Amino acid sequence: MEHATPFERVKRFAPVYGLVILAVLLGVLFSILLPETFPTMINLRSIIGDKAIIAILSLAVMIPMVTGKIDLTVGYGIVLWHILAISLQTKYGFPWPLAVLTVLTLGGLVGFLNGVLVEIAQIDAFIATLGTGTVLYAIAMWHTQGHQVIGVAPDGFYAIAGSFFLDLPITGYYVLALTLALWVILEYLPIGRYLYTIGANPKAAALNGIPVRRYTIIAFVSSGALTAFAGVLLASRLRIGQASVGLEYLLPALVGAFLGSTTIKPGRVNVWGTIVGVAILAIGISGIQQFGASFFVEPLFNGATLLVAIGIAGYAQRRRGVGALRAPASLAQANGNSNKPAATPKGE
Repeated sequence: MEHATPFERVKRFAPVYGLVILAVLLGVLFSILLPETFPTMINLRSIIGDKAIIAILSLAVMIPMVTGKIDLTVGYGIVLWHILAISLQTKYGFPWPLAVLTVLTLGGLVGFLNGVLVEIAQIDAFIATLGTGTVLYAIAMWHTQGHQVIGVAPDGFYAIAGSFFLDLPITGYYVLALTLALWVILEYLPIGRYLYTIGANPKAAALNGIPVRRYTIIAFVSSGALTAFAGVLLASRLRIGQASVGLEYLLPALVGAFLGSTTIKPGRVNVWGTIVGVAILAIGISGIQQFGASFFVEPLFNGATLLVAIGIAGYAQRRRGVGALRAPASLAQANGNSNKPAATPKGE
């Protein structure tokens, strides 16, 4: 049996953990160049506080991407949800737990609408979610009439995103909990294998008995609920609501999700890869800003990274290229019915 040469091992290792290594190298580089400001607890708290919402939105984008769809409402929905989280309390007298629950429910309902438009009405996901998102943004503009929503909410609401645990922002622990939960669901539970099979080959998934429509709609509902949760965190952090805040989160969220498909499991959207993608953005932008870069550098960095990520993801997907062929076999393992004939398609 031939042993792989060091070069061959590196060649296999680099695509899998290349971005992880890059994130570490960026952290080391900026720590050396900016020893007074970058490798400090204050900077770590700032990065976690600033990027936790983007990380949650990237996870929200990632879930429909597993099924081969995209959800653009994350950048528009967070505008309306953070406004409602404030105004339901300050204008309509909702107790803060009820206001949060209402926003999360509305986010899930919008996700359900997106799923219906994509799966039942058969509208392209890009067009459907762009249209839905634009409507949400219009509602936010109408609700605020272009003004800030200002009022005093209970301390319990502000503590949702403003408190600390072990000297780190609580929002970082939300990201960690969501990441672990989604990792377990997608990698170890049948629903995760079903979602990946739908993304690889929806026709094969249907022929093997997976209700494609149902699970795709569930993916959009989950994305909508996570977006609403990010809106609640944004409202708790800002303590005001305004329609001009939120859209700037769309591009970084997409970048994180697309970068995530280029690492850990190249060519396959995955949870830990998404977090690594967000970390690359967080470390890179923080370091660049501390060098005194102009205000336009952040969107330039995000846009360029998105283009690179899409290119790498497409290349990795083409190289992987066997997902659709292996879908029926992997599905049989997921069902535990490798020797049974395919079930009658459901939901189609």
